[in-house]
Amino acid sequence: QVQLQESGPGLVKPSHTLFLACTVSGASGPTAFYYWAWIRQPPGKGLEWMGVISYTGSTYYRPSLKSRTSIARDTSKNQFTLQLLSVTPEDPAVYYCAASKTLSLGATDKNRYDYWGQGTQVTVSS
Repeated sequence: QVQLQESGPGLVKPSHTLFLACTVSGASGPTAFYYWAWIRQPPGKGLEWMGVISYTGSTYYRPSLKSRTSIARDTSKNQFTLQLLSVTPEDPAVYYCAASKTLSLGATDKNRYDYWGQGTQVTVSS
């Protein structure tokens, strides 16, 4: 059974960089061809798709976040990561990582994903 677990600091200062990791466990051969995404949910708002990295390393980002977002893979650690530059008061959210067999740009429906992490809360404060 594949499991995803987000990790990272719960508190980030404004203008600093947020770095989150998603550790993948229980992955087998087929998951080597999956797409790995980051989605967030700000307080009181709906889910927001941030970006995805493919099994080839190709990345796709939400246009409004593209200039500040970077998603990468670290196969040696069975992780994929999210880097968000220059965090603002608009960035606090629960951040989720997810995996899917198919590429679904912008998808926030959990049914579009095969695996979904529990989420990690991120607060922005000085």
